[in-house]
Amino acid sequence: MKLVRLGEPGREIPAIIVETDGGVEQVFDVRSLATDFDGDFLASDGIDRIRRGLAQDRFPLLEGADRMRLGTPIARPRNLPCVGLNYAAHAAESGVPAPTVPVVFLKPGNTAAGPFDPAPIPPASQKYDWEVELGVVIGRPASYLASRAEATDVIAGYLVANDLSERDYQMNGPAGQWTKGKSLPQSTPLGPWLVPADEVDPGGLRLRSWVNGEARQDSSTADLIFDVATIVHHLSQYMLLEPGDVILTGTPEGVALSGRFPYLQDGDVFEAEIEGLGRQRQEYFRVTPRSDSADPFSVAGAAGVARS
Repeated sequence: MKLVRLGEPGREIPAIIVETDGGVEQVFDVRSLATDFDGDFLASDGIDRIRRGLAQDRFPLLEGADRMRLGTPIARPRNLPCVGLNYAAHAAESGVPAPTVPVVFLKPGNTAAGPFDPAPIPPASQKYDWEVELGVVIGRPASYLASRAEATDVIAGYLVANDLSERDYQMNGPAGQWTKGKSLPQSTPLGPWLVPADEVDPGGLRLRSWVNGEARQDSSTADLIFDVATIVHHLSQYMLLEPGDVILTGTPEGVALSGRFPYLQDGDVFEAEIEGLGRQRQEYFRVTPRSDSADPFSVAGAAGVARS
């Protein structure tokens, strides 16, 4: 079963994709049971209720589903806790030692975007980078978990994520700051769908990415320095994890920061895929700066949100 949200931004319909015995995928409208797929839905055992409703033939087919936009599988997350440098090869290409404890940072929930939405490159950006990552969706409140087993129990499901990062903002100069480099509008495409946790083994999923059809990343979650249960347990010691939060677990080698590939440019097409969790695709466009919005602290002196 795959959970999806279909429709225009702010008006998405909660639905599920189910494969029949004959291998045909059907899309069911579950609005009779769920107003949306969000933290409240997950915390109220929503996935189990959906399964019971499906077994009782409660849901109608969603007509025209194949023509509808795919939104984020979870309505705007409150928090996007992230773990950096969680693949040894990526740490090496970044020029730093592999960490001995998880490197933690936060992305704002308002950076979440649909998996196929057009993706803006900030007007002053020169080093906009991609990062395919396994996303872990939290299903119930978690704080000070006692064990990795408890951590596994609070996971609702998994999805594909792209942690877009502006490397100059993130690291360069005396004011290099991860928050600035990781908080840009629409910089966290999620989806295409959410797969329930009990249908996924997160320990050996293949992750891949492409730019304009050329391979960039190809690795496995088996190479994570800190596995999913360890990450969730660790984060719970320092923050309250809430239903609907999406944890990004780190990216493997093959990003532009390595120096082997150019950074994202206007017109580029990026694709990311995780085995069993689907593929997402974004076309990138350069944002045009507004004449009255120059940032005096910016090297390029440009900011804004108008599309060129």
